[in-house]
Amino acid sequence: MSDSISMYQASVPVFVRALRSLKHILKKSETHAEAQGYDAGVLLQARLYPDMLPLLRQVQIATDLAKNAAARLAGVEALRFEDNENEYAELYARLDRAIEYLGTFTPEQIDGSEGRAIKVPTRNRGDLEFDGRGYLLGFAAPNVYFHVTTTYAILRHNGVPLGKPDYLSGN
Repeated sequence: MSDSISMYQASVPVFVRALRSLKHILKKSETHAEAQGYDAGVLLQARLYPDMLPLLRQVQIATDLAKNAAARLAGVEALRFEDNENEYAELYARLDRAIEYLGTFTPEQIDGSEGRAIKVPTRNRGDLEFDGRGYLLGFAAPNVYFHVTTTYAILRHNGVPLGKPDYLSGN
């Protein structure tokens, strides 16, 4: 057994797990809202602070980051999503599409991408430039976790009974 971890192992399965966890906590929030007698849709516009993006955008960004990271590491054009979701069912479908898309990548496509030059366009800072390892470990993975964690925090702040096992539930 090798003691090293591959770029594929550190990316695709990690992103799939994070997105499955995200789907789980969203389902739990929808069920909780229904049990409490309020429209779960209000949670989709919830924020931790007025200048933050709402929960809906957190989910969209997490899926974009995961699918785009795998594509960039593989050196292919990423599948594009429209960002037109407005309800839970549409977010679940988006998460399923992203997970399915991640499943199309093979270790052969991603392993060896440690040195691949990767550019990430940004709105305000120009292009960010990385090598594959720096991109995965210093940008893509932390950003996926940030947006999944922010979604969790928004829901927890709004009274959804979530705990660490929910966050780590992405089996």
